[in-house]
Amino acid sequence: MRVLDLGLMPYRDAWAAQERAHKEVLEGADERLFLLEHPPVITFGRRAGLEKNLIASNEQLAKLGVEVVQSDRGGDITFHGPGQLVVYPIIRLNDHRLSVGGYVRMLQEAVIDALKKLGIDAHREESAIGVWVGEGVHAEKICAIGVRIRRGVSIHGLALNVTTDLKFFDLIVPCGICNRGVSSIQKFLGEQTPTIEHVKQVIVQSYNDRLL
Repeated sequence: MRVLDLGLMPYRDAWAAQERAHKEVLEGADERLFLLEHPPVITFGRRAGLEKNLIASNEQLAKLGVEVVQSDRGGDITFHGPGQLVVYPIIRLNDHRLSVGGYVRMLQEAVIDALKKLGIDAHREESAIGVWVGEGVHAEKICAIGVRIRRGVSIHGLALNVTTDLKFFDLIVPCGICNRGVSSIQKFLGEQTPTIEHVKQVIVQSYNDRLL
């Protein structure tokens, strides 16, 4: 497994890097784990009709410098931006005896484990993909997950809010869920929030612990 920190990279460039890695991994090359942040961008999953969950006008988006991209991942609409740790694993699911559902659960549990190490209790919800903090009607999504499996190899992945400016989520109905909020590590830990570099280390360790 090669872990590659791509820094701050536009969404389309990162997508192209994933596609190149997907081809190589499919042909037997080392699996990859991309760690990065994106400049402000709103992305749609591949399902039809998700445009209704974009609240902001084109003028607002242009003023804020937010790009909009139609992706081919699963899931609904979400926002990526600085302060959000994005993780794109490019792996062969069969090598790890993972079904698609098992792979998504593994990603969720890796994030839950990492957050626990950072002092935050988080959980899965059976009715909603992602990782959540808080309980009941007050639960908020702290990590979004949207993947695609093509010819047995994964692409896309997860987005964990570390110090993300959560106001950007007001531009959309996050993941199409209108009665739930969005959270971040900073919202929970305040001045004790670790650097995104530290969060990367914790996530990679938790991911490897779950995958191996």
